[in-house]
Amino acid sequence: MTQRYDHFINGRAAAPADGEYFTSTNPATLEVLYEAARGTAEDVNRAVAAADAAFRNPLWRDLSPTKRGHLLRRLADLVVENAEELALQETEDNGKLLREMRGQLAGLPEYLYYYAGLADKVQGSQVPTSSIEVLNYTQREPLGVVGAITPWNSPLTLTTSKLAPALAAGNTLVIKPSEYTSRTILRFAELTVQAGFPDGVVNVVTGMGAEAGAALVEHPGIAKISFTGSTATGARIASSTAARFIGCTLELGGKSPNIVFGDADVDNAAMGVVAGIFAAAGQTCIAGSRVFAHRSVYDELLEKVAARAQSIVIGDPRDAATELGPLAFEAQLEKVSSYVDLGVAEGAQVATGGGRPETGLGGYFFEPTVLTGVDNSMRVVREEIFGPVAAIMPFDTEDEVLALANDTEYGLAAGVWTQNLARAHRMSRRLDAGTVWVNTYRAMSPMSPRQGFKSSGVGIEHGLESMNEYTRLKSIWINTDEGPVADPFTLRS
Repeated sequence: MTQRYDHFINGRAAAPADGEYFTSTNPATLEVLYEAARGTAEDVNRAVAAADAAFRNPLWRDLSPTKRGHLLRRLADLVVENAEELALQETEDNGKLLREMRGQLAGLPEYLYYYAGLADKVQGSQVPTSSIEVLNYTQREPLGVVGAITPWNSPLTLTTSKLAPALAAGNTLVIKPSEYTSRTILRFAELTVQAGFPDGVVNVVTGMGAEAGAALVEHPGIAKISFTGSTATGARIASSTAARFIGCTLELGGKSPNIVFGDADVDNAAMGVVAGIFAAAGQTCIAGSRVFAHRSVYDELLEKVAARAQSIVIGDPRDAATELGPLAFEAQLEKVSSYVDLGVAEGAQVATGGGRPETGLGGYFFEPTVLTGVDNSMRVVREEIFGPVAAIMPFDTEDEVLALANDTEYGLAAGVWTQNLARAHRMSRRLDAGTVWVNTYRAMSPMSPRQGFKSSGVGIEHGLESMNEYTRLKSIWINTDEGPVADPFTLRS
């Protein structure tokens, strides 16, 4: 019998109000994994009410920041204890390599430990005034109920990047995970209660974006929305939250340039290109999908990247030998395949890949693909594909490649490969991207803030700066003069 999962509301499983469930499928084997509750506006209402009550409950409201940090540390310890279970569940849900998920789960507690340490470091300041009798100081306060809408490509990591600072700051949460990856977020929510967080501090409503997600965004009891996903959905969320004067943090799409100069170590650059676009089957917002190679090393780089792409082992993501798993669901496979067809129709040549491999598993697999003969005007170069498809283009000068790299609606990330220190700093300064990697790609840390430019997002995730995303600033004025207050309408000489 297929396992069934309910919502997680007020510290316990909660059946969907209308009794409806949806099915989750393993993208590698197409076997049905489980059923999850199909959330509605009524379910969201229950979850927001539970989160609001928990926010006002003295058990949470009056808990010291230091003790909030202790709870986050305990949660991190529980993630360590349950890492293998969570890694396997995530692999079965979205098709990412089990060894990659084990790596993510090994690093995930560091996010919780980091924000546990920040919980009692959020400080206000004393502000000088024109009168020594008047004290003015500021303090930061939690916002209230935060709605977190998280994606399917790295569910636990991207949920934790929202949950950890929100809880450290004293907020409560309602999480709407992707319908493709509900199970690990529900398990994670159970761990928060086991760690000692009061009931209702963390709630999860599963279901469809157009149903449960939209209801969460529009709910009047939400103080902020934090969303990771497509730029189109982010724009709708930004419009909705702006109309209600509440905040939003949006981590959206990307079409990141990965730039290889003529003086680069080509072997290292080739591996950086491969990691940037084929890791996680290209299903990452920071994918280095636009590769620019100086004409002097273009042929060499193309040969090395294509050769490594051809040798990538495609198969069951649970197998230790597998290097590329499936795409997460059928619609994503169709999208990636259609973009390759579109690129060819636009004039691109397929250097390698371009179709579905023979794996014997029947899942949503797509070959690592390298396109040549492309330029920055083609849709296959301008639009986010979110799959293992790299477009490689030559360039001649630094100014030329800067113009090409910045000629995009996105500004999430960029890579630069060069041995010239001055050029590394110049490029980092002039590239229109929130994160720039030099002689590496996809490096990240909970301590390093990340922000998308242009259509890649609003607000900051990770780092000390992200705590401001989950607090509001209050200015307090206290008159210490106990004498009579002067009549404001009586003039005194």
